[in-house]
Amino acid sequence: MADEQQPSQQFGLQRIYVRDVSFEAPEGPNPFARQWQPKMNLDLNAKNSRMDADHFEVVLTLTLTAKHEEAAAYLVEVQQAGIFICKGIEDQQLHQVLGSLCPSILFPYARETIDSMVVKGGFPAVMLAPINFDVFYQQALERARQPQQEKEQQDSPTH
Repeated sequence: MADEQQPSQQFGLQRIYVRDVSFEAPEGPNPFARQWQPKMNLDLNAKNSRMDADHFEVVLTLTLTAKHEEAAAYLVEVQQAGIFICKGIEDQQLHQVLGSLCPSILFPYARETIDSMVVKGGFPAVMLAPINFDVFYQQALERARQPQQEKEQQDSPTH
């Protein structure tokens, strides 16, 4: 019937917060005595957990390490979290929302926190480039599919 309604979907951000943050300058003042040309390395991870039927916590973890020669000038780690409502969103669509859209929303907050921590540590400001979380999500799907495809190839009889 035309009067039947599709189940309504609802997506929203309930709260954004810093779950954990740390800053280390293991070499103390030594980096300040050298010309500043660090090698930067950014590690990124996103995890989610169901809080109740419609609410999820998503935690985006960014770890930025600045090395001068081989010594770490600083290391900053931020766990930027958010509580999202995902009502009526199921299966693959929910997986994509939690794995791509939510981290995209959290990233600018984490980026600002990292920049603030680095500047407060006495180092030059850091502006992390935007990240396309859709690409990371697709890559994660491909990595997850590879072992399954390899298993299927091993299990299939060869002629």
